[in-house]
Amino acid sequence: MQREAQTHSFDWRRLVWIAALVAASVGFSLGFACAVPLAAFAAIAALTMHRGVALLLVLAVVLANQCVGLTALHYPFGPDTLAWAAAFALVGVLAVLAAESAYGSTALAHPIVAYAAAFLAAFAAYEGGFFLITILSSSGLEPYAAPVVLRIFAINAAAFLGLLMAARIAAAIGLLGGRASLGMHQRTA
Repeated sequence: MQREAQTHSFDWRRLVWIAALVAASVGFSLGFACAVPLAAFAAIAALTMHRGVALLLVLAVVLANQCVGLTALHYPFGPDTLAWAAAFALVGVLAVLAAESAYGSTALAHPIVAYAAAFLAAFAAYEGGFFLITILSSSGLEPYAAPVVLRIFAINAAAFLGLLMAARIAAAIGLLGGRASLGMHQRTA
């Protein structure tokens, strides 16, 4: 029981990694506004953290994005903003769970295949979740034109590759609990 409690404790390395990811999300929010690469963050969170911490990280990324939007980017504040923030949080959670599941299904494959599967699953959950929410809210399907989806995919893919490189560096210097590679933690809640 004590050993299990130790595996879930926060130490300074995890806090630094989480803070670095949230800071990166602020940078992405300032640069891409509505197109913050949430799928990329969800996939990295699933690869580098236990489920509970990964979910909290994605919620922190959503909160950081909303704070940047409301303050620096002057998004209007109202019920619609709150509803879309909640939708963003829900889609982020789904993306983490999808990435975790895809990684778990491919973990015995080559790491590149497993990482790609995690990212693609996160992106599919992200886009699919927003598509369903858009249909249910009758918001219009313009954001799902092929050029728009391809742009969002490209932003997320580039962000994922950058975050993956950062995670590899973080693992090498011991910020990910001294693990030699990503995805080596136990999959417990």
